[in-house]
Amino acid sequence: MRLIHLSDLHLGYRQYARQTPAGVNQREADVAATCARAIEAVIARRPDVVLVGGDVFHSVRPPNTAILDAFRLFGRLRSALPDTEVIMIAGNHDVPRSSDAGCILQLFEELGVQVVFRAPRRIVLPRHDAAVLAVPFAAPGTAPAAREYASDPACRWNILLVHDEVTGLLGASPETRAVAPVDPEVFGRAAWDYVALGHYHVYRDVPVLEQGTGRTIPAYYSGSLDYTSTNPWADVREELLRHGATAGQGKGFIEHDLATQTHTFHPVACARRLLDLTRIDAAGCTAAELDDRIAQVIGEAGRAIDDAIVRLVITNASRHVVRTLDYTALRDVRRRALHFQLDARRPVVTNHAGSAAPGRRITLRDRLAERLRARPLAPGLDRERLVTLGLGYLERANEVAMASMPVTES
Repeated sequence: MRLIHLSDLHLGYRQYARQTPAGVNQREADVAATCARAIEAVIARRPDVVLVGGDVFHSVRPPNTAILDAFRLFGRLRSALPDTEVIMIAGNHDVPRSSDAGCILQLFEELGVQVVFRAPRRIVLPRHDAAVLAVPFAAPGTAPAAREYASDPACRWNILLVHDEVTGLLGASPETRAVAPVDPEVFGRAAWDYVALGHYHVYRDVPVLEQGTGRTIPAYYSGSLDYTSTNPWADVREELLRHGATAGQGKGFIEHDLATQTHTFHPVACARRLLDLTRIDAAGCTAAELDDRIAQVIGEAGRAIDDAIVRLVITNASRHVVRTLDYTALRDVRRRALHFQLDARRPVVTNHAGSAAPGRRITLRDRLAERLRARPLAPGLDRERLVTLGLGYLERANEVAMASMPVTES
Protein backbone atom coordinates (compact mmCIF):
# COMPACT_ATOMS: atom_id res chain seq x y z
CA MET A 1 0.00 0.00 0.00
CA ARG A 2 1.49 3.31 -1.11
CA LEU A 3 0.51 6.60 0.46
CA ILE A 4 1.23 10.23 -0.27
CA HIS A 5 1.56 12.54 2.72
CA LEU A 6 1.37 16.30 2.21
CA SER A 7 0.42 19.15 4.49
CA ASP A 8 0.24 22.87 5.17
CA LEU A 9 -0.82 24.19 1.77
CA HIS A 10 -1.81 27.56 3.26
CA LEU A 11 -3.87 28.59 0.26
CA GLY A 12 -4.89 32.22 0.59
CA TYR A 13 -1.57 33.21 2.15
CA ARG A 14 -0.88 36.86 1.40
CA GLN A 15 2.37 38.79 1.79
CA TYR A 16 3.90 41.96 0.38
CA ALA A 17 2.00 44.52 -1.66
CA ARG A 18 2.41 43.43 -5.26
CA GLN A 19 -0.61 42.10 -7.13
CA THR A 20 -1.12 40.10 -10.30
CA PRO A 21 -2.78 41.75 -13.33
CA ALA A 22 -6.04 40.18 -12.11
CA GLY A 23 -5.73 41.97 -8.77
CA VAL A 24 -4.73 38.92 -6.67
CA ASN A 25 -1.94 39.22 -4.12
CA GLN A 26 1.17 37.92 -5.87
CA ARG A 27 2.23 35.62 -3.05
CA GLU A 28 -1.27 34.16 -2.86
CA ALA A 29 -1.01 33.37 -6.58
CA ASP A 30 2.49 31.92 -6.07
CA VAL A 31 1.32 29.55 -3.34
CA ALA A 32 -1.61 28.37 -5.46
CA ALA A 33 0.74 27.71 -8.39
CA THR A 34 3.13 25.71 -6.19
CA CYS A 35 0.24 23.64 -4.83
CA ALA A 36 -0.92 22.96 -8.39
CA ARG A 37 2.56 21.61 -9.22
CA ALA A 38 2.40 19.37 -6.16
CA ILE A 39 -1.02 17.99 -7.07
CA GLU A 40 0.16 17.13 -10.60
CA ALA A 41 3.19 15.36 -9.13
CA VAL A 42 0.94 13.38 -6.78
CA ILE A 43 -1.32 12.37 -9.67
CA ALA A 44 1.69 11.14 -11.63
CA ARG A 45 2.55 8.70 -8.80
CA ARG A 46 -1.01 7.27 -8.53
CA PRO A 47 -0.92 6.35 -4.83
CA ASP A 48 -3.52 4.26 -2.99
CA VAL A 49 -4.12 6.93 -0.35
CA VAL A 50 -3.48 10.67 -0.10
CA LEU A 51 -3.21 12.11 3.41
CA VAL A 52 -3.59 15.87 3.84
CA GLY A 53 -2.26 16.94 7.24
CA GLY A 54 -4.17 20.19 7.74
CA ASP A 55 -3.79 23.95 7.22
CA VAL A 56 -5.22 23.67 3.73
CA PHE A 57 -6.06 27.37 4.04
CA HIS A 58 -4.11 30.15 5.69
CA SER A 59 -7.16 31.48 7.54
CA VAL A 60 -10.49 30.20 8.81
CA ARG A 61 -12.26 32.57 6.43
CA PRO A 62 -10.10 32.43 3.29
CA PRO A 63 -10.62 34.80 0.35
CA ASN A 64 -12.89 33.62 -2.47
CA THR A 65 -9.91 33.30 -4.79
CA ALA A 66 -8.29 30.77 -2.43
CA ILE A 67 -11.52 28.77 -2.09
CA LEU A 68 -11.79 28.54 -5.87
CA ASP A 69 -8.13 27.51 -6.18
CA ALA A 70 -8.54 24.79 -3.56
CA PHE A 71 -11.74 23.44 -5.09
CA ARG A 72 -10.10 23.25 -8.51
CA LEU A 73 -7.00 21.54 -7.12
CA PHE A 74 -8.82 18.83 -5.19
CA GLY A 75 -11.36 18.48 -7.98
CA ARG A 76 -8.46 17.78 -10.32
CA LEU A 77 -7.01 15.23 -7.86
CA ARG A 78 -10.30 13.36 -7.45
CA SER A 79 -11.11 13.29 -11.17
CA ALA A 80 -7.61 12.06 -12.09
CA LEU A 81 -7.47 9.45 -9.29
CA PRO A 82 -11.06 8.32 -8.69
CA ASP A 83 -9.97 5.10 -6.93
CA THR A 84 -7.53 6.84 -4.57
CA GLU A 85 -8.71 7.56 -1.04
CA VAL A 86 -8.19 11.20 -0.03
CA ILE A 87 -8.34 11.95 3.69
CA MET A 88 -8.02 15.50 5.02
CA ILE A 89 -7.85 16.85 8.57
CA ALA A 90 -8.23 20.40 9.80
CA GLY A 91 -5.20 22.29 11.08
CA ASN A 92 -5.07 25.24 13.45
CA HIS A 93 -5.53 27.65 10.53
CA ASP A 94 -8.67 25.78 9.42
CA VAL A 95 -10.51 25.35 12.72
CA PRO A 96 -13.15 28.00 13.55
CA ARG A 97 -13.04 29.54 17.00
CA SER A 98 -16.69 28.77 17.69
CA SER A 99 -17.55 25.09 18.11
CA ASP A 100 -20.92 25.57 16.41
CA ALA A 101 -19.44 27.17 13.28
CA GLY A 102 -18.98 25.18 10.11
CA CYS A 103 -15.56 24.42 8.69
CA ILE A 104 -14.63 25.52 5.17
CA LEU A 105 -13.03 22.11 4.58
CA GLN A 106 -16.49 20.53 4.48
CA LEU A 107 -16.67 21.91 0.96
CA PHE A 108 -14.37 19.13 -0.23
CA GLU A 109 -16.77 16.42 0.90
CA GLU A 110 -18.71 17.27 -2.26
CA LEU A 111 -15.70 16.01 -4.22
CA GLY A 112 -15.48 12.72 -2.34
CA VAL A 113 -12.73 13.81 0.07
CA GLN A 114 -13.10 12.41 3.59
CA VAL A 115 -12.81 15.46 5.87
CA VAL A 116 -12.24 15.27 9.63
CA PHE A 117 -12.43 18.60 11.44
CA ARG A 118 -14.30 18.44 14.74
CA ALA A 119 -13.04 15.35 16.60
CA PRO A 120 -10.83 12.32 15.92
CA ARG A 121 -12.38 9.72 13.62
CA ARG A 122 -11.20 6.33 12.41
CA ILE A 123 -11.63 5.74 8.69
CA VAL A 124 -11.49 2.10 7.65
CA LEU A 125 -10.36 1.31 4.10
CA PRO A 126 -11.51 -2.30 3.51
CA ARG A 127 -10.03 -2.49 0.01
CA HIS A 128 -6.57 -1.93 1.47
CA ASP A 129 -7.12 -3.75 4.80
CA ALA A 130 -6.14 -0.47 6.45
CA ALA A 131 -7.42 2.06 8.95
CA VAL A 132 -6.55 5.74 9.31
CA LEU A 133 -7.10 7.44 12.64
CA ALA A 134 -7.54 11.09 11.65
CA VAL A 135 -6.91 13.58 14.47
CA PRO A 136 -7.59 17.23 13.58
CA PHE A 137 -6.24 20.18 15.52
CA ALA A 138 -8.13 20.76 18.75
CA ALA A 139 -8.95 24.43 19.32
CA PRO A 140 -8.02 25.93 22.72
CA GLY A 141 -10.55 24.86 25.33
CA THR A 142 -11.57 21.73 23.39
CA ALA A 143 -8.34 19.72 23.62
CA PRO A 144 -8.71 16.31 25.32
CA ALA A 145 -7.20 15.91 28.76
CA ALA A 146 -4.91 13.19 27.44
CA ARG A 147 -3.89 12.24 23.91
CA GLU A 148 -4.40 8.49 23.63
CA TYR A 149 -4.55 7.11 20.10
CA ALA A 150 -5.36 3.42 19.63
CA SER A 151 -4.70 1.43 16.46
CA ASP A 152 -7.14 -1.11 15.02
CA PRO A 153 -5.88 -4.70 15.49
CA ALA A 154 -8.42 -5.96 12.91
CA CYS A 155 -6.57 -4.16 10.09
CA ARG A 156 -3.24 -5.07 8.57
CA TRP A 157 -2.13 -1.46 8.19
CA ASN A 158 -2.67 1.29 10.75
CA ILE A 159 -1.96 4.95 10.00
CA LEU A 160 -2.16 7.92 12.35
CA LEU A 161 -2.82 11.32 10.75
CA VAL A 162 -2.34 14.22 13.19
CA HIS A 163 -2.05 18.01 13.06
CA ASP A 164 -0.06 18.86 16.17
CA GLU A 165 3.25 20.09 17.48
CA VAL A 166 5.71 17.65 18.99
CA THR A 167 7.40 18.53 22.27
CA GLY A 168 10.71 20.36 21.83
CA LEU A 169 10.16 21.07 18.15
CA LEU A 170 10.20 24.85 18.38
CA GLY A 171 12.17 25.21 21.58
CA ALA A 172 9.94 27.73 23.37
CA SER A 173 8.21 26.98 26.66
CA PRO A 174 4.85 25.18 26.34
CA GLU A 175 3.37 27.78 28.70
CA THR A 176 3.59 30.32 25.86
CA ARG A 177 1.23 28.31 23.63
CA ALA A 178 -2.53 27.95 23.59
CA VAL A 179 -2.29 24.15 23.28
CA ALA A 180 0.52 22.13 24.84
CA PRO A 181 2.69 20.11 22.42
CA VAL A 182 2.30 16.34 22.28
CA ASP A 183 5.00 14.04 23.63
CA PRO A 184 6.09 11.71 20.78
CA GLU A 185 6.04 8.89 23.34
CA VAL A 186 2.24 8.98 22.93
CA PHE A 187 2.60 7.74 19.35
CA GLY A 188 4.56 4.70 20.53
CA ARG A 189 1.78 3.38 22.76
CA ALA A 190 0.05 1.70 19.81
CA ALA A 191 1.15 -0.28 16.76
CA TRP A 192 1.32 2.23 13.91
CA ASP A 193 2.73 1.56 10.48
CA TYR A 194 3.06 5.26 9.68
CA VAL A 195 2.45 8.52 11.56
CA ALA A 196 1.69 11.46 9.24
CA LEU A 197 2.15 14.82 10.93
CA GLY A 198 1.11 18.31 9.93
CA HIS A 199 1.82 21.76 11.40
CA TYR A 200 5.60 22.05 11.23
CA HIS A 201 6.77 23.59 7.94
CA VAL A 202 10.00 21.66 7.39
CA TYR A 203 10.29 18.02 6.27
CA ARG A 204 11.72 15.97 9.10
CA ASP A 205 11.37 12.68 10.94
CA VAL A 206 10.22 12.37 14.53
CA PRO A 207 11.91 9.60 16.57
CA VAL A 208 9.19 7.22 17.81
CA LEU A 209 9.70 3.74 19.29
CA GLU A 210 6.83 1.33 19.75
CA GLN A 211 6.54 0.44 23.41
CA GLY A 212 7.16 -3.21 24.16
CA THR A 213 8.80 -4.10 20.86
CA GLY A 214 11.26 -1.22 20.47
CA ARG A 215 10.34 -1.08 16.78
CA THR A 216 10.95 2.25 15.07
CA ILE A 217 7.67 3.72 13.86
CA PRO A 218 8.00 5.88 10.70
CA ALA A 219 6.78 9.30 11.84
CA TYR A 220 7.26 12.37 9.67
CA TYR A 221 6.34 15.96 9.09
CA SER A 222 6.03 16.47 5.35
CA GLY A 223 6.51 20.22 5.77
CA SER A 224 4.62 22.98 3.96
CA LEU A 225 4.37 23.13 0.18
CA ASP A 226 5.64 26.72 -0.04
CA TYR A 227 7.37 29.29 2.15
CA THR A 228 4.40 30.54 4.17
CA SER A 229 6.09 30.99 7.56
CA THR A 230 6.52 34.44 9.12
CA ASN A 231 10.23 34.19 8.39
CA PRO A 232 10.94 32.02 5.31
CA TRP A 233 14.68 32.26 5.91
CA ALA A 234 14.29 30.26 9.12
CA ASP A 235 12.72 27.49 7.00
CA VAL A 236 15.60 27.72 4.54
CA ARG A 237 18.16 27.39 7.32
CA GLU A 238 16.35 24.42 8.86
CA GLU A 239 15.98 22.67 5.51
CA LEU A 240 19.69 23.04 4.85
CA LEU A 241 20.50 21.50 8.23
CA ARG A 242 17.91 18.72 7.93
CA HIS A 243 18.39 17.49 4.38
CA GLY A 244 20.83 19.74 2.59
CA ALA A 245 18.25 21.68 0.59
CA THR A 246 19.24 25.04 -0.88
CA ALA A 247 17.07 28.14 -0.68
CA GLY A 248 13.71 27.53 -2.35
CA GLN A 249 14.30 23.78 -2.91
CA GLY A 250 13.25 22.32 0.43
CA LYS A 251 9.48 22.00 0.02
CA GLY A 252 7.57 18.95 -1.18
CA PHE A 253 5.65 15.84 -0.11
CA ILE A 254 6.30 12.30 1.09
CA GLU A 255 5.69 9.00 -0.69
CA HIS A 256 5.76 5.98 1.62
CA ASP A 257 5.19 2.29 0.82
CA LEU A 258 3.93 0.45 3.91
CA ALA A 259 4.82 -3.00 2.57
CA THR A 260 8.40 -2.29 1.51
CA GLN A 261 9.05 0.63 3.91
CA THR A 262 10.35 2.58 0.92
CA HIS A 263 10.31 6.24 1.86
CA THR A 264 10.88 9.13 -0.54
CA PHE A 265 10.65 12.89 -0.14
CA HIS A 266 9.68 14.49 -3.45
CA PRO A 267 10.77 18.14 -3.72
CA VAL A 268 8.35 20.54 -5.42
CA ALA A 269 9.78 23.64 -7.06
CA CYS A 270 8.21 26.76 -5.60
CA ALA A 271 6.65 29.26 -7.98
CA ARG A 272 8.71 32.11 -6.49
CA ARG A 273 12.49 32.05 -6.19
CA LEU A 274 14.19 32.80 -2.86
CA LEU A 275 17.61 34.40 -3.19
CA ASP A 276 19.97 34.82 -0.25
CA LEU A 277 22.72 37.15 -1.44
CA THR A 278 26.31 36.54 -0.40
CA ARG A 279 26.74 37.63 3.20
CA ILE A 280 28.92 40.61 3.97
CA ASP A 281 31.05 40.98 7.09
CA ALA A 282 31.18 44.73 7.72
CA ALA A 283 33.72 44.58 10.55
CA GLY A 284 36.10 47.51 10.16
CA CYS A 285 34.35 48.85 7.03
CA THR A 286 33.58 52.49 6.45
CA ALA A 287 30.25 53.37 4.84
CA ALA A 288 31.98 53.90 1.47
CA GLU A 289 33.76 50.54 1.67
CA LEU A 290 30.53 48.80 2.59
CA ASP A 291 28.76 50.52 -0.32
CA ASP A 292 31.36 49.05 -2.67
CA ARG A 293 30.96 45.56 -1.25
CA ILE A 294 27.17 45.76 -1.49
CA ALA A 295 27.42 46.86 -5.12
CA GLN A 296 29.75 43.93 -5.84
CA VAL A 297 27.39 41.38 -4.27
CA ILE A 298 24.42 42.80 -6.19
CA GLY A 299 26.40 42.73 -9.42
CA GLU A 300 27.36 39.09 -8.89
CA ALA A 301 23.70 38.13 -8.42
CA GLY A 302 22.76 39.71 -11.74
CA ARG A 303 19.30 38.99 -13.10
CA ALA A 304 18.60 36.37 -10.44
CA ILE A 305 17.33 39.25 -8.32
CA ASP A 306 14.48 40.06 -10.69
CA ASP A 307 11.06 39.12 -9.23
CA ALA A 308 12.66 37.05 -6.46
CA ILE A 309 12.30 37.24 -2.69
CA VAL A 310 15.74 38.57 -1.79
CA ARG A 311 17.68 38.96 1.42
CA LEU A 312 21.07 40.55 2.10
CA VAL A 313 22.63 39.81 5.49
CA ILE A 314 25.34 42.19 6.71
CA THR A 315 27.04 41.14 9.93
CA ASN A 316 29.02 43.33 12.32
CA ALA A 317 27.28 46.41 10.93
CA SER A 318 27.44 49.36 13.29
CA ARG A 319 24.39 51.57 13.41
CA HIS A 320 26.37 54.63 12.29
CA VAL A 321 27.72 52.91 9.17
CA VAL A 322 24.30 51.53 8.20
CA ARG A 323 22.68 54.94 8.57
CA THR A 324 25.22 56.62 6.32
CA LEU A 325 25.09 54.08 3.46
CA ASP A 326 24.27 55.18 -0.07
CA TYR A 327 20.93 53.40 -0.59
CA THR A 328 20.81 53.91 -4.35
CA ALA A 329 21.83 50.34 -5.18
CA LEU A 330 19.55 48.89 -2.52
CA ARG A 331 16.56 50.84 -3.83
CA ASP A 332 17.24 49.39 -7.26
CA VAL A 333 17.21 45.87 -5.81
CA ARG A 334 13.95 46.67 -4.02
CA ARG A 335 12.45 47.83 -7.31
CA ARG A 336 13.53 44.72 -9.22
CA ALA A 337 12.70 42.10 -6.59
CA LEU A 338 9.26 41.05 -5.43
CA HIS A 339 10.55 41.76 -1.93
CA PHE A 340 13.92 42.80 -0.55
CA GLN A 341 15.01 42.44 3.08
CA LEU A 342 18.14 44.19 4.31
CA ASP A 343 19.19 42.31 7.44
CA ALA A 344 21.94 44.43 9.00
CA ARG A 345 23.16 42.86 12.24
CA ARG A 346 25.10 44.76 14.84
CA PRO A 347 28.38 43.37 16.20
CA VAL A 348 27.83 40.40 18.50
CA VAL A 349 27.90 41.30 22.17
CA THR A 350 30.80 39.45 23.76
CA ASN A 351 32.14 38.82 27.21
CA HIS A 352 35.76 38.76 28.31
CA ALA A 353 37.05 35.31 29.18
CA GLY A 354 38.45 34.56 32.60
CA SER A 355 42.04 34.39 33.71
CA ALA A 356 42.66 31.25 31.67
CA ALA A 357 42.64 33.32 28.50
CA PRO A 358 43.38 36.94 29.37
CA GLY A 359 42.17 39.48 26.83
CA ARG A 360 40.33 36.97 24.66
CA ARG A 361 36.74 37.86 23.72
CA ILE A 362 34.25 34.97 23.78
CA THR A 363 31.09 35.09 21.69
CA LEU A 364 27.82 33.34 22.48
CA ARG A 365 28.54 31.00 19.57
CA ASP A 366 31.90 30.08 21.14
CA ARG A 367 30.28 29.43 24.50
CA LEU A 368 27.58 27.21 23.01
CA ALA A 369 30.10 25.16 21.03
CA GLU A 370 32.27 24.76 24.14
CA ARG A 371 29.31 23.59 26.26
CA LEU A 372 28.12 21.12 23.63
CA ARG A 373 31.58 19.64 23.23
CA ALA A 374 31.82 19.15 27.01
CA ARG A 375 28.31 17.75 27.46
CA PRO A 376 28.12 14.01 28.33
CA LEU A 377 26.62 11.99 25.46
CA ALA A 378 25.19 8.51 25.12
CA PRO A 379 27.47 6.05 23.27
CA GLY A 380 27.17 6.18 19.50
CA LEU A 381 26.00 9.78 19.22
CA ASP A 382 27.88 12.05 16.84
CA ARG A 383 29.20 14.97 18.92
CA GLU A 384 30.16 17.14 15.97
CA ARG A 385 26.69 16.64 14.49
CA LEU A 386 25.25 17.83 17.81
CA VAL A 387 27.48 20.92 17.74
CA THR A 388 26.50 21.69 14.14
CA LEU A 389 22.79 21.39 14.93
CA GLY A 390 23.14 23.51 18.07
CA LEU A 391 24.96 26.31 16.25
CA GLY A 392 22.40 26.10 13.45
CA TYR A 393 19.54 26.58 15.92
CA LEU A 394 21.36 29.54 17.44
CA GLU A 395 21.69 31.09 13.99
CA ARG A 396 18.03 30.41 13.27
CA ALA A 397 16.97 32.11 16.52
CA ASN A 398 19.09 35.12 15.61
CA GLU A 399 17.53 35.28 12.13
CA VAL A 400 14.00 35.16 13.55
CA ALA A 401 14.82 37.94 16.01
CA MET A 402 16.46 40.14 13.41
CA ALA A 403 13.66 39.62 10.89
CA SER A 404 11.27 41.24 13.36
CA MET A 405 13.51 44.30 13.61
CA PRO A 406 14.21 45.38 10.01
CA VAL A 407 16.75 48.10 9.34
CA THR A 408 15.06 51.12 7.78
CA GLU A 409 16.55 53.45 5.25
CA SER A 410 17.42 56.95 6.43
